[in-house]
Amino acid sequence: MNLKPIDESFGDWDALLGLILSSFGYMQPRIDPPSSALLLTLPSLRQKARVETAYTAVDNGKLLGCIFCKPEPPDCLYIGKLAVAPDAQGKGIGRLLLQAAEAYAAKCELPCLRLETRIELMENHRVFAKWGFVRTAEGCHPGFTRPTFVEMRKLL
Repeated sequence: MNLKPIDESFGDWDALLGLILSSFGYMQPRIDPPSSALLLTLPSLRQKARVETAYTAVDNGKLLGCIFCKPEPPDCLYIGKLAVAPDAQGKGIGRLLLQAAEAYAAKCELPCLRLETRIELMENHRVFAKWGFVRTAEGCHPGFTRPTFVEMRKLL
């Protein structure tokens, strides 16, 4: 398994978009509002990779996972679009991608990781808690009066 940063040499944007859509697909009937992953297009994904730092997990030439990271000074690195191919889940790929984010946070001298996960996805809350994240807040998307997401943080 290789972790690789997405840089100007990255060429498999179709596979990356497919990976994100397939790994976020299971949640669509369960969450409201729909995931922002559904709004991604090839041009918007390329733009996201230009303004954020992203890593992929590749095994034998097959793209199995990704994570996007965005510094939020003074203290956090926001991680988003953490995606693992459905047939590769449960094999430690998410943890490897998280380690890349932790290393990037250290490089940026940011002592905390931050993420948001949908309030309905209790199984995600449990996985992130197992990885050292603590629930720190709830929030709601524009137009909603009820909480729609949970914020979680991990001190490094």
